[in-house]
Amino acid sequence: MKNFDMLRLVIGPLEVNCYVLCCRETGVAAVIDPGAEAGRIIGEIEARGWRPAMIINTHGHIDHVAGNSDIADHFRIPVLLHALDEPLLKSEDIFGLAPVLNARPSPPPERLLRDGDTVMVGQVEIQVLHTPGHTPGGCCLLADVACFAGDTVFRGSVGRTDLPGGDYDTLLESIREKILPLPDDVELFPGHGPSTTVGREKEQNPFFRDIG
Repeated sequence: MKNFDMLRLVIGPLEVNCYVLCCRETGVAAVIDPGAEAGRIIGEIEARGWRPAMIINTHGHIDHVAGNSDIADHFRIPVLLHALDEPLLKSEDIFGLAPVLNARPSPPPERLLRDGDTVMVGQVEIQVLHTPGHTPGGCCLLADVACFAGDTVFRGSVGRTDLPGGDYDTLLESIREKILPLPDDVELFPGHGPSTTVGREKEQNPFFRDIG
């Protein structure tokens, strides 16, 4: 049984899923992918009395990190991101999304994540699964039977690989090595769209047919 509560907020014009995971025992929380609408995210957290301890970005694209600065400043908390995606926080906004998302430059990550790392949110243990392909440093975050999948895999689809640093074969390899071995009942919470399960995607995701 999960020892945390979870809030899902669909934010910004790209409808990114921002998740807030909160340890039931301690009230300590992590903000996952605050890609826009920082004020709304802050208000929802404070209305619940949760105490954020960190921001975790599944990857460094602007639609997942645009709220980093405002939320980090408000709660005085660090940003965690995989080491290979740190350059994305400083890269040019090639799609001109910063004004649309009210983005300020993200603070540099205080902790650079790597595959197999463990992040503790109160008494909740999160395992970092490095799943490159959408971006070089893309990650999924596994907490009990919940996996926050970023833009690695969606319900019925997978992350795009046509942006700088993306690679389709690498993405499929990540899914083969890190997602498919998970139990079928693990729920996948993607960066966009509805949740799903590992078992459902094994059966119905057409992109999984390319995974040998």
